[in-house]
Amino acid sequence: MPRIMFLASGIVLAATAAIAQAPMGQPAAGQKVGLATSLQRGYANIKMNLTQAAEKMPDADYNFQPPGTKDIRPFGALFGHVVNSQFNQCAAAKGVPNPNQGTDIEKTKTAKADLTKALADVFAFCDDAFSSLTDETAAQFVKQGQNEVTRAAVLYGVIVHGNEMYGTSNVYLRLKGIIPPSTERQGQRGRGGE
Repeated sequence: MPRIMFLASGIVLAATAAIAQAPMGQPAAGQKVGLATSLQRGYANIKMNLTQAAEKMPDADYNFQPPGTKDIRPFGALFGHVVNSQFNQCAAAKGVPNPNQGTDIEKTKTAKADLTKALADVFAFCDDAFSSLTDETAAQFVKQGQNEVTRAAVLYGVIVHGNEMYGTSNVYLRLKGIIPPSTERQGQRGRGGE
């Protein structure tokens, strides 16, 4: 059990360090990066990655599933799932009712235009939960389901789940011969921004 706790602590620390990285083009040396800033940077990154991944896949491939994987969501349903999840999480973080309650985007929307709009809508809903965050408000408890958890834990869940779904979407993109957005940006930086 201590070995598992040590491993889990290491993973959390590594993830926190990755989230605390300065955005592209900004020097990181000498900065003190608090919890709120770390969460804001992680959110900006996953917002960019998910938005660009959704845009890169052609409309005709939004129903694409990897061959032999009937139990795995189609590409578009991944983004419907992200929308459903983020509406729940951000509503909890903001302490407001879920404006999407009773609407299952994953099951009702399949077209690229509908899903990219829904994704933009949920990011618009979540934006102020992150932008207004301070280290003090991050430590406040909010109601999530039957529990009370810190606002930071809820918002960290948005980032973690978003990263998981982004990573999953990359498999679909690659199977269609499309370079994922983060890989494409990394390649451009490696070539001097060409």
